[in-house]
Amino acid sequence: MDIILIAAITADGYIARHSSETVEWTLDLHLFKEQTMGWPVIMGSNTKKTLNTDLSGRKEIVIHRDDIPKQILSNIKTEKCFVIGGGKTNTLFSPYLTHMYLTFHPLVFAKGVKLFSNLKDEMELTLLNVVPVINRKNLYQFQYKINK
Repeated sequence: MDIILIAAITADGYIARHSSETVEWTLDLHLFKEQTMGWPVIMGSNTKKTLNTDLSGRKEIVIHRDDIPKQILSNIKTEKCFVIGGGKTNTLFSPYLTHMYLTFHPLVFAKGVKLFSNLKDEMELTLLNVVPVINRKNLYQFQYKINK
C-alpha cells in the first residue's frame, strides 16, 4: 500500500502557526481534495479539531498519541492512504511512509508546527513529479518517493 504524506508547507518547513490554527493560508485545497477523494486520510486529533468541515468522500481516521501506526495501517484495505498531519502524526507514521506530496508556499512563519516533530531518522527522497497548482502562478506540488 502507498502511504502518502500530503501537506501544504512554508518555505521554512512549517505546516501551521500553532497547533489549533485553522489553516486558511494554503492555496492548494482543490488539489488536496482531488488527490485524497475516495481514499482514507489519517490525521491527529488536533488536526481534526482544526477542520472547518468533515472531509466528505474520504474515510477519516483520527489517531491519538498512544495509537500504534502498524495496527492502524493493517486495518486499511485500499491501495493507498494519506497522512494529513499534524507534525506529531507525520512523525509517528514516518517509518511507514512511501511518498510525500509537498506544496511549498511562499511564506516564512519562523515558528509553529513543523512538518515533522522530533524526527529520529533521515529520509532520502527521489523527486517523481512536479504538479502545477491550477490558477496559482508559480505554486507547485512536489511529489517524492521515499527511498527505503
